[in-house]
Formats: sequence, C-alpha cells, structure tokens
Amino acid sequence: MTELELIFPDLSGTDRPGVLRALADRMAKTGVVADSNSMYRRLVEREELGSTAIGRNVAIPHCKMDDLSRVVVAIGLSPEGVDFESEDGEPVRLFFLVVSPADTPAAHLRSLAAISKWVKADRHVERLLELEKPEDIWALLQEGSD
Repeated sequence: MTELELIFPDLSGTDRPGVLRALADRMAKTGVVADSNSMYRRLVEREELGSTAIGRNVAIPHCKMDDLSRVVVAIGLSPEGVDFESEDGEPVRLFFLVVSPADTPAAHLRSLAAISKWVKADRHVERLLELEKPEDIWALLQEGSD
C-alpha cells in the first residue's frame, strides 16, 4: 500500500454516517483494516462522544483497532461538504482519518496533535481543498511537514 492509496479525493456520503461508512469501506479496500463494519462501528461510537469536526471545513474522525501495527492516516475530500456538527457551523470538506493500534494511545494523540497543527498553519486547508489529484495532495502534505 502506498500513501497515495490513502488519499480519497472523491469521498461519497452526504451525511456523517455516510462519510464514516465510505471511509471505513475505503480503508478495508486498501487492506489497512480487515473489517469495514468493525471500523465503522468504532468511528460512529467516537462521533457519539462529540463531533470530530474542528472547524475550518475539517474533521478528524478517529478510532483504535486491535489488528494494526502502526498509526495510519488517510485523507478524504468531499467537494460539496457534509454537515458534521462543526462548532463553526461550516460543512466539512476535508477529513483526516486516524486509525491507531489499540495499545498505542500516545502515538494516537501525537497524530491528532500533528494534524491539528498542520490545519492551523497558514492556508494549508484552503490550498488542499483546491487540489484534486492524490499526487498533488500528497506533495502539499509533504511540504507542510518540514
């Protein structure tokens, strides 16, 4: 699996459950997780605690899975945007999905913090939302990780 396989520029789903289902299905298709239903349930359980939307058209849905060896981050784009109950009321167009091994809570938190920091940097989100090709999205993410 390559990083480009974890970038989904055409995420389907018109509501929160639909997007979470699409993300879980895509992750199973890449082989990151074996069971999309289990991942979907974990993502929904996390959302029930409170929306993972952080504003600025961004959400960071996340969960922990038992059968992973490392933290995996995927990117999903929803061109139309989805109501994700964001505090700023804006639809979410950019999803950073974080899936971590159940036994690595520190790595999980570091990943969430790194994404949050990247999102807050000048114009990263705006620039990424203008891109369509996984290669271009990956290049922008690499540029922002220096």
